[in-house]
Amino acid sequence: MTDRPNATETHDAITNKEIAGTEPGNQARPAIEPASSKRPNAFTELMTQSKKPKPPIIPTADGPGTTQKAAKTAKRWDGRNGLGVYIESPETNPENKVLEYDDDFVVITDKYPKASVHLLLIPRKKVYYDQHPLHALSTDPAFLAEVRKRIIHLRELAAYELRRQYGDFSASDKPYNEAFEAMMSSPDPPPPPEERAVLLPSGRDWSKDIVVGVHTHPSMNHLHIHIFSRDMHSDWMKHKKHYLSFNSGFLVQLGEFPLEEDSKRFHPGDWPSWDMKCWRCGENFKNKFAALKQHLNEEFEEWRKE
Repeated sequence: MTDRPNATETHDAITNKEIAGTEPGNQARPAIEPASSKRPNAFTELMTQSKKPKPPIIPTADGPGTTQKAAKTAKRWDGRNGLGVYIESPETNPENKVLEYDDDFVVITDKYPKASVHLLLIPRKKVYYDQHPLHALSTDPAFLAEVRKRIIHLRELAAYELRRQYGDFSASDKPYNEAFEAMMSSPDPPPPPEERAVLLPSGRDWSKDIVVGVHTHPSMNHLHIHIFSRDMHSDWMKHKKHYLSFNSGFLVQLGEFPLEEDSKRFHPGDWPSWDMKCWRCGENFKNKFAALKQHLNEEFEEWRKE
């Protein structure tokens, strides 16, 4: 089993500007405000922040006042190492992307989210820095078990955020929302969060709309696991490869691990040439991304009404 796929199979799923962190354009769309103001959430504030991240300042060797050390730094800089800053100094909350961290992992919101909710779980131990995720999750049982344990919490967190954004539009979530509003509007103090699940109707299971997986060829060097909502509703969903990287066999979902050593999943081949199929209805748009994008917007409206 190899750590990396063959060079002929290394099509990046994101653009060079995304890799470098300098992609211009629209920032995260404005938050969809919930009907009730009784649902403040720090996670939501981070996800909907609208400040444009500053691109990394890369010194040039021939610039005025440039030192020899700065010149060496410029030569060392590689946009594919962009996740390193979150691993090395999460306490500084770079670009307001860090949700939580401990000695072993850091969780961030994706800088260019491809869905309403898009998080990254990144291990902080150096042994995992350059390991290919398919290799690490297939050959290290302890690591796979720990990731699965962490994902339980993150799936719940992501599902909560989907409910916060879209619960008021959802027919199946109406009983929950009405009971929640009544509970929070009661003159009596509301029960602690851990007790509310027992007192409130279950409502819509938003966790079913959360997908967890890794790319066969990650565009960033540091190992990371994607946690995202399947709606694909984002201003950053701009290219065919963006869509296919999350809606084809190029994404290996967490439940598929561990892979066999000779698994074909290690070799995606010419995946950018694959047809694009709607995640919700299965309609095949082949190579017509503009048509798919319009269709996805229509499907999104129907999906959130479920």
